[in-house]
Amino acid sequence: MTTPYVVRFRVRPIVWLALEKAVPIQEPRVWSALSFTRGLPPNSNQWTGKVRTSLSRIDDTDGEFLESLLREQAAGGTLFPVDKASYARQLRPQVRSNDGLVPVSVPVEDEEDSQPTLDHEVRESIRVQAMLGRIGAEMGMRIWIPRNDRAAVVREWPSLDESLLTVLPLNYDEATIRTIEQIDVLWVKGRSVVRAFEVEHTTSIYSGILRMADLMALQPNLNIRTHIVAPSERRNKVFQELQRPVFSLLEPRPLADVCTYLSYESIRELAAEKLLAHMSDAVVEEFAEEPE
Repeated sequence: MTTPYVVRFRVRPIVWLALEKAVPIQEPRVWSALSFTRGLPPNSNQWTGKVRTSLSRIDDTDGEFLESLLREQAAGGTLFPVDKASYARQLRPQVRSNDGLVPVSVPVEDEEDSQPTLDHEVRESIRVQAMLGRIGAEMGMRIWIPRNDRAAVVREWPSLDESLLTVLPLNYDEATIRTIEQIDVLWVKGRSVVRAFEVEHTTSIYSGILRMADLMALQPNLNIRTHIVAPSERRNKVFQELQRPVFSLLEPRPLADVCTYLSYESIRELAAEKLLAHMSDAVVEEFAEEPE
């Protein structure tokens, strides 16, 4: 179902400022120049609605002033002191619990560490990511691959680029979106994630399972089937990790109830099916294994 409240359009950034060059709105020459702050007492927050409301038009004079100011900053401009610790706290996502808003952290892989080595051959995990993407695409899904892996996956399977999402069409809080964006492969249908896959090859099995557990903790009622994909020799390790007390006692249900194991061999077997376009994602369950 379409909604009249969604408006999408492409934008091209003309100015990109380092944090130290961002101009505080309380800067006197800015505060006194903008029509929606001019005349307000210092440190007033009455202006925030003007810039937080979706698609709220600002006056042409304000827009011209801000564009000129930002271009000036990009060309040289003024450096402003930044309390980076305070800034980091403000950016830290929060989730709502019974005790109110709780700050959380969503670890993001370091880009240098997460880039695959492609000197002689494509890393096996990238091959499997590409196969999972192709399987989902042939079933009619849109595919999400984390930004750090996307280029390597597309090099392995160039036609997959046509099915890749650049933005997740999901309506969750910031912490949930950040967590979902880090998952290795997502199959998306409409505005819903159908299945999520973490591919573990050379890294710790624990990291992928922990990401799935973070997602379930953030959205306990989320109905997504999740899978840890790993070589067959790591099968027992996957089951051991899934049955850790911290995951077995996860509310409202153990992680093992919604997260299963898929071997690399089973992914290759599924990818070799000739009629993927006529299959539903439920076929994955025929290859998935649960802890005994």
